[in-house]
Amino acid sequence: MTHADDTIRVLIPLKVRRKNGRPKILPPADYLPSEDQTQDPHVLRAIGRAWAWRRRMEAGEFGTIQELAEAVGLAERHVSRQLRLAYLAPGVLKRLVCKREAMAVSLYDLCFLAGEPWGEQVGRAVGDCAANST
Repeated sequence: MTHADDTIRVLIPLKVRRKNGRPKILPPADYLPSEDQTQDPHVLRAIGRAWAWRRRMEAGEFGTIQELAEAVGLAERHVSRQLRLAYLAPGVLKRLVCKREAMAVSLYDLCFLAGEPWGEQVGRAVGDCAANST
């Protein structure tokens, strides 16, 4: 049997708010995420979406980027730019997706970085110090 002195009470300062009718747990205002979660989820989502679009294009589901853009309900210019993320160097994808390293450039700039040689992409995408550690 446990006595009152044996009880451990753990307080976690969280707030529960409703968002879109669903409860959402919010961390305290002074909370800092751990270092292994420094990657922006929007980047991961954009890379995943680009790969899905690439597979659909290669499967022949869409003949042009314009058809794809109309099907997904986005501007052709946006789809064209985001689709470039599917052609990033494997080293960049590994660092961004698997290791969740923080990017040295914005998502917008990362789209244009895909057109550069693979050897140069890693240093520019995640920073020169991270590229030397590989």
